[in-house]
Amino acid sequence: MSRLLTVEYEGSPCYQIHIEHTFDFLPGILRDLGYGPDRKVCIVTDSNVAPLYLEELKVRLSGMFAHCSAYVIPAGEEYKNTDTVGQGYEHLIRHAFDRKDFLIALGGGVVGDLTGFTAATYLRGIDFIQVPTTLLSQVDSSIGGKTGVDFMQYKNMVGAFYMPKLVYMNLSVLKSLPADQFFSGMGEILKHGQIKDSLYFRQVTENNSAIALKNPDALEEMIYGSCMIKRDVVQRDPREQGERALLNFGHTIGHAIEKLSGFQLLHGQCVALGMLGAAYLSCRYGTYPEEQLEQLRTAISAFQLPLCLEQPEFSPEEVLAATKHDKKMESGKVKFILLSEAGKAYITKELTEDQILEGIRYLFP
Repeated sequence: MSRLLTVEYEGSPCYQIHIEHTFDFLPGILRDLGYGPDRKVCIVTDSNVAPLYLEELKVRLSGMFAHCSAYVIPAGEEYKNTDTVGQGYEHLIRHAFDRKDFLIALGGGVVGDLTGFTAATYLRGIDFIQVPTTLLSQVDSSIGGKTGVDFMQYKNMVGAFYMPKLVYMNLSVLKSLPADQFFSGMGEILKHGQIKDSLYFRQVTENNSAIALKNPDALEEMIYGSCMIKRDVVQRDPREQGERALLNFGHTIGHAIEKLSGFQLLHGQCVALGMLGAAYLSCRYGTYPEEQLEQLRTAISAFQLPLCLEQPEFSPEEVLAATKHDKKMESGKVKFILLSEAGKAYITKELTEDQILEGIRYLFP
């Protein structure tokens, strides 16, 4: 079964999200979008994904375009930087890519963010297509047009808002995704339920066994629901001037932990920890019910995500200091996302450093 979502930008249809279980339909969709034999395409992927799906995609696209090349980057967050982008520019220049040509991001969030930023800045902008291959990128980073790279280990500090022309998901690729990477994606899915839809959150948690077994129908239903939540938020606030900031629930503390761990902890693991810290503060200093905090802890544990930091090599005070370098700082204050209840989030800049530190300490054994 196929699912289709249209994403609007400034009130007009901008691109579509296709949720499929095969790559079969991608060539026809690209043709319908106007990508013909006069175009060149570069598939950007990483060293983990390339051996699995690069040749399959190249075979399906062979004969459609004037030239099809691949730029394969080393896998890992540490390669999401301006040096890798520069090498991408060199590849495109060497193969004479012009403004009619386009890129395909085949991979997870690192590949998608980096490809999007390369597309946004090469020749002041060429088209790109998102083909996300991780659960995390399917429900989060491929949607909404945020592109970027890390700078001096500061996550996504350099970037641009730049919309893809298409997001194409082949859910069958999740079968090859390692368990820790799969459950990392669940961090963002649980986040979507906590900030916008308590019923969706409950449905996901009640269906945890089928999801963990990667049942195709269960995955499709869950991913479609998560994509709808993110689609609706980014449509209303495409450049994060207001509501879209709610999607950062768990990310202020999470990004700080991610950086201090040297990116040894996966993004979704850090988001799960950050959500717990923020939910604790929502309960301690707001109206978030204690029983809902326990429900969140149960859900996080059910999807094999951490409830605390095990033998951390950094202190709560170091995590607090790292939050001050987050790109979500505003007028010298941390813009923090809290919950009034499951499914309802709000933005505050009123938390004191001592209060934030209390939330961080909640994560330390």
